[in-house]
Amino acid sequence: RFADAVIVGEEACSDNPALLDGLNDAELAFTIDPVDGTFNFASGVPLFGVMLAVVSKGETVAGIIHDPVGNDWIMASRGGGGSHVRHANGDLSRVSVAKPAPIDQMTGSISWQYTAEPIRSRLARNHTKFLSQIGYRCAAHEYRIIATGGAHFAVYNKLMPWDHLPGALIHQEAGGYIARWDGSAYLPSHTGGGLIIAPSKESWQSIQAALWAE
Repeated sequence: RFADAVIVGEEACSDNPALLDGLNDAELAFTIDPVDGTFNFASGVPLFGVMLAVVSKGETVAGIIHDPVGNDWIMASRGGGGSHVRHANGDLSRVSVAKPAPIDQMTGSISWQYTAEPIRSRLARNHTKFLSQIGYRCAAHEYRIIATGGAHFAVYNKLMPWDHLPGALIHQEAGGYIARWDGSAYLPSHTGGGLIIAPSKESWQSIQAALWAE
């Protein structure tokens, strides 16, 4: 059915890195992460997921995150009127991000340990300004809990499309704000520049200022 579509995944890009360039201009492309949270999966920890995004001409138009353990899906389409969870029984529930809160009342995920100096030390020092942190070793579940209002934000360093495109769109359609560390828009072709996801643009600015403070 989709014989002409570009398929982008970690294993395929290891063999052919040029596939990433196809996200810029392909009429139809899919990014697929069949097991996000590989460490958890291999260790018997039930926090892993399947992530899929649909990209057209450099824009993410749909995203799905499947939780095989809970047997449900969180999904969104661009301009589709929000993000939804489809439960195992077929029911559909609309979700939304958490309401903005002061920095010292925010909970989120900060992947400071995967960044290079001097940013690494700065993030490690400043993350104590927040109420608490989550760390699932699984972007699928981190995006999920933030899109459903269970946490406020996440800070990521490496931006491989199969790890972030589905969750980024779901977050935006759930009412959240997302941008790279320098404030620029996040696009499917980006693999660097970091990412902050937040409940709102104002929250994004507060998080960025708190974490990057000297």
